[in-house]
This record gives sequence, structure tokens and C-alpha cells, in this order.
Amino acid sequence: MLDLKFIRENIELVKEGLAKKGEKADLGPFLELDARRRTVLQEVETLKSERNKVSEEIARLKKEKSPEADKKVLEMRQVGDKIKLLDDELRIIEEKLTEITLALPNLPDPTVPLGQSEKDNVVEKTVGDEKKFDFAPQPHWELGEKLDIIDFERGVKMSGTRFYLLKGAGAKLQRALIAMMLDVHTRKHGYGEILPPYIVNHHCLIGTGQLPKFSDNLYHDAEEDFWLIPTAEVPVTNMYRGEILDGSQLPLYHVAYTPCFRREKMSAGKDVRGIKRGHQFDKVELVKFSLPENSNQELQKLLADACAIPELLGLRYRIVQLCTADLTFSSVKTYDVEVWAPGCNEWLEVSSCSNFGDFQARRANIKFRREPKAKPEFVHTLNGSGLALPRTMIAVMENYQNADGTITVPEVLRPFMGMDVIK
Repeated sequence: MLDLKFIRENIELVKEGLAKKGEKADLGPFLELDARRRTVLQEVETLKSERNKVSEEIARLKKEKSPEADKKVLEMRQVGDKIKLLDDELRIIEEKLTEITLALPNLPDPTVPLGQSEKDNVVEKTVGDEKKFDFAPQPHWELGEKLDIIDFERGVKMSGTRFYLLKGAGAKLQRALIAMMLDVHTRKHGYGEILPPYIVNHHCLIGTGQLPKFSDNLYHDAEEDFWLIPTAEVPVTNMYRGEILDGSQLPLYHVAYTPCFRREKMSAGKDVRGIKRGHQFDKVELVKFSLPENSNQELQKLLADACAIPELLGLRYRIVQLCTADLTFSSVKTYDVEVWAPGCNEWLEVSSCSNFGDFQARRANIKFRREPKAKPEFVHTLNGSGLALPRTMIAVMENYQNADGTITVPEVLRPFMGMDVIK
């Protein structure tokens, strides 16, 4: 959420930032409501001050048994009624202001490249050479079916399109990847592991920016305030919702494995083959809480932590900085990590590492104190996948396939798999 005072005092800057993200927002209603809010607040404060003064006078008049006391009491009742009306108006105005500001995206950092679409994203670095095959590499959906480790037909039978089953060595490969990622991030990168609930209330989704704008892409219980998480970012960020943290303990690093649930309405017709895009998928998520002045530095560390996984797996990968138009709703600055899949013949995004500034912290009311009696400030939040499945699994399958249709297990996964080759 953007700060009301910041919007008011930097209206042109806000309009410019929204335009860079491709957002057309009419801020006229905001300015009118904000002006009326300040007027009403001033009226209420004036009336309450008057009431306090007259209350003291009434006490004196009653002590003197003056007939003016009853007259003043009546006048103050009328003042009280007016204060109530203004308080009711103020509540409605603030609800409308909140509704407007919740719908406004975060503003891009000045260092983010300008762009009109994802075509304007900037490839910053490519690591590793493209693997050479002496045969035509197969896509993962062919490999998976031939090895009987992915079952598309039964997944669709049970749950519908964009669902599948992992079987035998396929299920073990996914589990091995998750375990390896968690071990690397907890043992080498200093993240504390969290196993959060997979169901949250709507306050959590408002806090991280999925609600109210993206409700259509979420799974919601029809009877209760239960929402299936679209990413572990939601519950892990909201661990500290409404809290004031000890600034000396920042930064805080958390990692969590969870299944994730999304309707994928925005991707209709895309990636219909294989397991690249589904309504349910697994992900290891990295979440950080940082001092404001350190968040850009923490973003670079986060990116390095995410990139450590494809390096350990021996996968060719690249870092892509997103342009202004491709940033997510809540992001100030984002780098994608993409791995090369030779069977699909494409780059697959396996992580988006983002700095959200104080945007999520304002929505979730997460603050810190630099010293015990210091004024609370909003933290900066960051997150990124470390990494997302099943695309990491796709890259492993397709890069490590052999001419006979088998898949060599990467060395780093063998202790978790208990096998060298998937046959």
C-alpha cells in the first residue's frame, strides 16, 4: 500500500510511476476524498476541543448552581451529535480511501528499465553453455510417460486439466529436489525453515497484495474465510502481521516448502502440454524482512541464493531484470531466474526475486524499532523462489536425458534419490 501522505505530496510522481507499470488510475477521487478527510478531521478536532472547554465550564456552573449549566449541557449534546455525524462520515471516507489505495500497485524503482511488455526485459547474465546432444532431445512429457514417472491421463481423470500424477522415480525426483533446496538454504545461506499453514484468511492475502485485485486467480472456500495459498510468501510474510520487530534482529531470513494453488486464468491457452503450468504445484520460497536502507543489497543476496540451486544442479541459467511493465503488482524491482530446457527448447522461469519496499509491510502493518523507545518504522519485505517446481524438475529431466531414454540423476541429488539413473 502506498502512503497517503506520499500520494498527496507527490501526485505527479505517483501518476508517472503508475504509467510506467501500464496502470491507468484516475487519482481525482482520491484527492477529493483526502481533502474532505482532512477538513472533517479538523472540524472534529475543533468541536472536541470546544466540548472539552465547555465541559470544564459546565462543571464550574453546576458547582455555582447556575441556571446556565443546563443550557450549556443541551448545547454540548448538539455538539456531540454533530461529532458523531462527522465521525461516521470520516469512517466512510477512510473506507473509500483504503479501497482506492489497496487497488494501486507499488511504484517501480528508478533503476528498473522502462518497457511496454515482457519483450523489454533485460537479460543481465547467462551462466553455462547449452548442452550438446548427439540425438534429438525429447520434451519432458514424452520422457515422463515413456519412463512411467508422470501420468497425465489419471491426473486429469481425478482433477481435470492442468493436473497430473508423479509416480515412482518421478515423485522421488521432486521430493529430492525439495529436500536438497531446503538443505542448501538452511545450512549454507542461513534461512530458518518454516512449515506454514496452506490455508489462510483474507487479511493475509490483502497483506501481500493478492487481494482484493486478484481474487479470481485464487481458490476460496465458499462458506468460510479460507483461502488456499498461491505461494508460501503469503503465510510466511504474515507471520509478523500487526507486530513490531526488534530492529537489531533484522534481517530475518525464512525458507518454506509448500504446495501452491492458483487458478491460472491469466494463462489460458499457454503451456498446455506437460507440467510447466498447473493449478497445483510445489515451491520452495525464500522470504526476507530487512531494514529499509539495506533492502536493495538484500535483493542481490536473495538473487545469489536462488541462483545457487541451478549452479549445484549443473543447469544453464540466466538472470533477467524485469522492465517496468512486467513488474508484479507489489514489486519495486524484480529479477527472474530462468533455466534452459532443451526438450521444450525454451527458457523456463524458476524464480522471481523481488524487493517490495514497505508496500506489503504497510498493508500487513509490520514494523520495527531501531532502539527500544524509538518510533516504529515499516520494514522492507523481499521474496523469491528457491526454486519453483515443477519447472526445475523439467530442466533436470531434459538436460540429463540419455539417448536410450533414461535420465542420469545429477550428482547433488543422488544422496536423496538413492539411484544414479532413472530407467
